[in-house]
Amino acid sequence: MAEKNILLIDDEETIQEVVQIGIEIEAGWQVETASSGTEGINLATHRQPDAILLDIMMPDMDGIATLSRLKSNAKTSAIPVIFLTAKTQAVEKEQFRNLGVADIITKPFNAMTLASQIAKILGWNF
Repeated sequence: MAEKNILLIDDEETIQEVVQIGIEIEAGWQVETASSGTEGINLATHRQPDAILLDIMMPDMDGIATLSRLKSNAKTSAIPVIFLTAKTQAVEKEQFRNLGVADIITKPFNAMTLASQIAKILGWNF
């Protein structure tokens, strides 16, 4: 399988490290991280990742606002976005799906199977 480039937008350094290590070990994909919605949008625009993992609860610009800006930008609108969130209520998940995300992965997650979850959601061979 061709190497994939994943952009993780999450303000927590621990989450960034766990996701990066897990995906790189499990799948050998490249993971780039951003600590804010603004930084993530800039990286997505310039780097064109294969997929974006996006935290919902972040200071300044939350994941919903970040997603809206990504979807309204012609350069990033087609990049699949998967929310990473601790919000697990069915009503919230349905609202998030209606925003145009590919799916939702709930925190806490297993970092060593995260790449296979992403591949399954996006229909990638793994």
